[in-house]
Amino acid sequence: MIMRVLFAHGFEGTPEGSKPSYMRDELGWDVVAPSMSELGWTIEQETEVLLRIIDDDGPFDIISGSSMGGLAAANASNLRPDEKFSLLLIAPAFGLGDLWRDGAKPEGLAQWERDGSIPYFMNGLGIEVTLDWEFFLSADRMSWPSLNHPTVILHGNQDTIVPIENSRKVSEEDDFVVSLIEIDDGHRMQEACLRFQEAEALLVGSDSAV
Repeated sequence: MIMRVLFAHGFEGTPEGSKPSYMRDELGWDVVAPSMSELGWTIEQETEVLLRIIDDDGPFDIISGSSMGGLAAANASNLRPDEKFSLLLIAPAFGLGDLWRDGAKPEGLAQWERDGSIPYFMNGLGIEVTLDWEFFLSADRMSWPSLNHPTVILHGNQDTIVPIENSRKVSEEDDFVVSLIEIDDGHRMQEACLRFQEAEALLVGSDSAV
């Protein structure tokens, strides 16, 4: 059976990134990979991108996402409890609100709220975008979604962008997490592709046991 996968790239990623390309080219999966910023940059808008595809183009075997895309996938699970799919989350940005709060510091947050927006340069894409204050409010609201589907998390133990402790917290507290696979890697998760088939087997096994 060919796995049908909806893949959500990270904040500074693209639909043509290495992870969906590996799924498609090396594993033979049928991958749908949208531009996650097509409705805007907030986590609520990115989640909506996935929800529309789930509703209009489903069903999918796996909803997968990397970093902020992983958080969007987790929120999609929370908001579509009756849909049948599994989750493969790669260094998911759980705790996104706290990550931005810590990065901006109190004075930075106060200015962001006062000005209503901030410029943000995306090194990965080589562009500057404007992040409205709603970006932070949305992140704060949707940082820790409860999951409703069998989930495998891949996370690097050297991640300095999204601490692996955030995935450990979710793994310990959410019964839908089948496995947290810790990898000797940073946030780019270049080694993650080599574990996708292992994750698939865990998810298929979990689904069979339900």
